[in-house]
Amino acid sequence: MAKSLQAELLAILRKYELAGELTKRKEITNIKEFPERQLSRLIKFTYAKQTYYVLYDTSAGDDVQVVMDHIRLDVPDVEGNLIRNPLEGSIKAYGMPHMSKDVYLLTKKVIKIRLDQELVRRYPEFSRSTIQKYIKNGDVHVNGEPAKSSKQDVTENDDIALVPPVREDTSDKELPILYLDDNVIVVNKPAGVLTHSKGALNDEFTVADFFRRYTTNALDSSRPGIVHRLDRDTSGVIIGARNDETALLLKKQFSERTTKKQYAAVVIGVPKLEEALIDLPISRNPSVPSTFRVDSKGKEAITSYKMIKTNGTKSLLELHPRTGRTHQLRVHMQYINTPIAGDRVYGTQKSADRLCLHAYKLEITIPTSDRKVFTAPVPEYFKELV
Repeated sequence: MAKSLQAELLAILRKYELAGELTKRKEITNIKEFPERQLSRLIKFTYAKQTYYVLYDTSAGDDVQVVMDHIRLDVPDVEGNLIRNPLEGSIKAYGMPHMSKDVYLLTKKVIKIRLDQELVRRYPEFSRSTIQKYIKNGDVHVNGEPAKSSKQDVTENDDIALVPPVREDTSDKELPILYLDDNVIVVNKPAGVLTHSKGALNDEFTVADFFRRYTTNALDSSRPGIVHRLDRDTSGVIIGARNDETALLLKKQFSERTTKKQYAAVVIGVPKLEEALIDLPISRNPSVPSTFRVDSKGKEAITSYKMIKTNGTKSLLELHPRTGRTHQLRVHMQYINTPIAGDRVYGTQKSADRLCLHAYKLEITIPTSDRKVFTAPVPEYFKELV
């Protein structure tokens, strides 16, 4: 049936002098037949990157308005132009005799659209930000060529191929488990491991991937079991929920600040005071939106610190965040002129082989238990630096 319909549509294109004798049936693609009506029949198809509608009709009488009205019964918002009948001496300006009926050929108006918007239309399972990452990553081709940018113009007739990268199998990767029961899992996150991916485009192992093996919470998301997070470059204690009820309990404690967190950090220099409370609000830096800064109009951010050891060049501190703002500890340490060693954003990366920030201790209430304290030993590297 498909081949015979292709042949029929090709014959119509030839009558309108839009296709030649060398044109092949397979060049007619994306055929869609609409339900046949009493007096008309409509077919949509693509040829030479152009969308066409052919209307078989016995009552339009070559009246353009009637033809368009009949087409819009099936495609209400269609815009385009009817192709004129090229036959000399024909009494019809648009209609073409074919198989005992008149046919009318409409070429759909080509509307240009941004590539990322067209891909979101074609692949609604992906967010626009994820689509943009695929484009930037070289995973999108337009008419056989690598996509230039998310903003480039395309049409619905362009051949656009999206081939997401094959995700690495991480089923054999492990994280050090500090504690495990029926409700929670606690691990010692290494520096360099993401807590969770930010979207569909992520082919690296995350804490969330590891938690997925142990939880029934949020399995349809990229954050199964996740109730709080540590920056990629920060190591240490992170707790996960193994079911929905526990997730609610733990998240509530983090949001209400009833948890107690203690970090170990090596900073460059020596703080003026051996022990102090830093109460400085923080906001996003408008000039570099991925970073934060001390700002009187920002959100409340409170950190207390205590110096444990120093060699005059670097110091080992104990940090207690009273609030949980993004990058809070790093911003506060930078502000008092003792940036955390190895901080490539708020300090000098060359000062250490890694970001010297470690979530050493977490105190929290878990189901069927009183308060629990989980600890991850301070890396020996920190001690060596001071």
